Amino acid sequence: MPLPETVQEQVDEAISYGIDGMIVYVDQRGKEPALYAAGWKNRENQIPADPHSLFKIASISKLYIAVAVAKLTQAGTLSLDKSLAEYLPEFADKIENSAQITLLMLVRHRSGIPDYTYHADYPWDDPFKKTAETYQLVFGQPADFAPDKKYAYSNTNYLLIGDILDRTLGYSHHRYIREEILAPMGLTHTYSLMSEINAEELMSGYFVGYEPDIKGNDFIQPGGSMISTAEEVGIFIRALNDGSLLSEEEQAIYSSIYEYGHTGLLPGYQSHAFYHPDIDAVVVQFVNTSGGTMWNVSEIFYNRIVKILRKG
Repeated sequence: MPLPETVQEQVDEAISYGIDGMIVYVDQRGKEPALYAAGWKNRENQIPADPHSLFKIASISKLYIAVAVAKLTQAGTLSLDKSLAEYLPEFADKIENSAQITLLMLVRHRSGIPDYTYHADYPWDDPFKKTAETYQLVFGQPADFAPDKKYAYSNTNYLLIGDILDRTLGYSHHRYIREEILAPMGLTHTYSLMSEINAEELMSGYFVGYEPDIKGNDFIQPGGSMISTAEEVGIFIRALNDGSLLSEEEQAIYSSIYEYGHTGLLPGYQSHAFYHPDIDAVVVQFVNTSGGTMWNVSEIFYNRIVKILRKG
């Protein structure tokens, strides 16, 4: 049987592979931005997927934090060469190599600090409500490798960057992101925390083999806590990639520290957000089912959608 030839047909087909709901946003130069949806926003109440729904974007949040770091570095508020021990001296004897680990290594995932999400005791069914509880999983743990010796993605890096930003700014980095990044772009449906939203606007989340809706599991850790719409994530990705979000000096710093697209994964929520320069297109995909083989399924459909766009 031939593969679907349109984005909407591809999104519709995804539901037959066990996905509860999918939202896709496409912004391709020369065409009007388009939203697509299929499946359920809420399976229990049979509410159809709404392309304008809020969604937990998980680690896509790291892009916004990296932008904040670039802007504050350019302003002279932060130094990429300053060590973790200098920024957070109370952690100096709790995190191995803290005197050698720089802010740059944290941003670029080259610190060697273990990822708290892989700790056997991390309570995914009821995530910690305070970052202090999360730190207990990594304090005193041996480093995975010496600072800057290799790359290894670790959510702990961005947990620490959140605290570094808060300490340096003298107020919450969530406020900084809202005032200095989101507000100038007119992004009024992007939030740092679940406590800021009307939960009715949030797409439900499901885990394979577990019936209940798990959207109420509030994840507050920096670098994974943000909530947005597919359209607003797409607008942000476009601006990050086309140079309109940052000044030339800020962009140069950003290019040296982090990526221009990202995926996200939390229980019940999977997301992809990338710019594809060969077709000048931003593609954002939200899937509200995780577990089992759902990550692989989600990636397959994302790649199929991009392939359809390449065919024109």
